[in-house]
Amino acid sequence: MGLFDYVKNIGKKLFDKDVEAPTKIKEHIEQDNPGVERLQVAFDNGVVTLSGEANSAEAMEKAVLMAGNVKGVTGINADGLTAPPAENEVAYYTIVGGDTLSKLAKEYYGDAGAYPRIFEANLEVIKDPDLIYVGQKIRIPMG
Repeated sequence: MGLFDYVKNIGKKLFDKDVEAPTKIKEHIEQDNPGVERLQVAFDNGVVTLSGEANSAEAMEKAVLMAGNVKGVTGINADGLTAPPAENEVAYYTIVGGDTLSKLAKEYYGDAGAYPRIFEANLEVIKDPDLIYVGQKIRIPMG
């Protein structure tokens, strides 16, 4: 499962009917605007299409994760979302049963106490470091 593939029946519930999806997902991204200008959102049979101009690769990654971690979304097409090249390497991780941010920090950084680094990199999709869910996709900053 890659960055652009998601599990349909998990995530934050934003809409009841597919026709509501583009507006609700766009509002969701703009509420915690990760730095995307002229954002456009389309939705067709579970796939979200994003377009616009991200001011950084990080902003683009966050917009994709925000849209993907929505219940009812199975995939993201971000071909129309432009961004400058990434400045820092990022790993993507899908939460599994038993995971905590501390456990992931220990695995990736060798220090469980470094979990705030993961939390801060995912503020748009994780509102509480103690509340992550199986199937949720997050970014893990490397280097």
